[in-house]
Amino acid sequence: MNTRRKNRLYVVVAILVGLSLATALVMYALRSNIDLFYTPSEILYGKGEEHAKPEPGQRLRVGGMVMPGSVKRDEKTLQVSFKLYDANGVVNVSYEGILPDLFREGQGVVAQGELQAGNLIRAKEVLAKHDEKYTPPEIADAMKQNHRHSEGNRS
Repeated sequence: MNTRRKNRLYVVVAILVGLSLATALVMYALRSNIDLFYTPSEILYGKGEEHAKPEPGQRLRVGGMVMPGSVKRDEKTLQVSFKLYDANGVVNVSYEGILPDLFREGQGVVAQGELQAGNLIRAKEVLAKHDEKYTPPEIADAMKQNHRHSEGNRS
């Protein structure tokens, strides 16, 4: 192999190594920013066929209905706790801040935060569901299906 071919080979290998390293770094950086969507029953019993449960400390979004009678507000701070339910499960949510105007019992919400031990979600953001056209389709479908099941269980 002559010198010119060897130099080209080195350049190609260096470019491939650089691209691989850049891709690995980007994927590593994005890994910590991914928030997976769960329903309360998926947090309790697992998601998918392998029943994969989220780990405590994992960032996630959980969508469900606010359980009537579960909203507790601290009178001295902006701390609010409530329960989210779907057809098969209930999880506790703790949030400090001002809730959206559309937040109320029996309303669909999406809480984004971190899972704590004991199936408690420490929410950093709470979004109230107001119209399907502003909700991602997979979240709207999951919430509709869970709301229908929960209404059937209460009857």
